[in-house]
Amino acid sequence: METLTSRGRAARLAVTAVGLAVLLAGTAWGTDDHFPFGPFRMYSTSNPPDSPAPDTRVEGVDSTGAVVDLAEGATGIRRAEIEGQQSRYAADPALLAEVADAYADRHPDAAELVEVRIVIRWHGIRDGRPTGGWTDETVVAWQAVR
Repeated sequence: METLTSRGRAARLAVTAVGLAVLLAGTAWGTDDHFPFGPFRMYSTSNPPDSPAPDTRVEGVDSTGAVVDLAEGATGIRRAEIEGQQSRYAADPALLAEVADAYADRHPDAAELVEVRIVIRWHGIRDGRPTGGWTDETVVAWQAVR
């Protein structure tokens, strides 16, 4: 085994110091978008034991009136991408047309989507345990122009 030179040791220490400084700064002032140098808050927080648990989904309504699940397999768009951009969709529901287009690309023979919506299912929780009850809340909806 060769001995590490003073210059090599100094370079490793400098890189380590910079990495630690970025990690510390990200922890103090970063957001989830700065991961791995920022905090990943998803796993560092929890809801109160009697607060409902959200389950976000995207669904569409086709021209026949049938409700279509627009999960990743149907559109190629991950649920996390929808949840992460939910405020953008709320500000401009027309952006949900991209979800309809992605569905049409993957299902060319399917009936056309006339509505796409983001729905949160709030599962009831009491004392930290599921109650079995739930309510749905449509938070964003886009309708195709006919």
